Amino acid sequence: MPTRNISLTPEQDEFVEKVVKAGEYQNASEAVRDALRALQQRRREDALKLKALRTQIKAGVDALERGEFVEIDESDLDGYLQGLTATPGKAAR
Repeated sequence: MPTRNISLTPEQDEFVEKVVKAGEYQNASEAVRDALRALQQRRREDALKLKALRTQIKAGVDALERGEFVEIDESDLDGYLQGLTATPGKAAR
């Protein structure tokens, strides 16, 4: 397994020591590897969220280009937005 030297802040080092002493990990390397796995997972999730967001943006732009939209006057905007966020089955106030 490759070896790397890394620098930790005092707070990070204290945290690693704490989780090792608590028996959550056998050593600092295990704790750091777990942190890296969590970072990798978060990045995968962020990439999926970004892909979904881009898909929704494209769908919105395509709908605009097809003329599929509703214009709302500024004076009606609050009521319109409340209607969008109202719980189904309950009337908007």
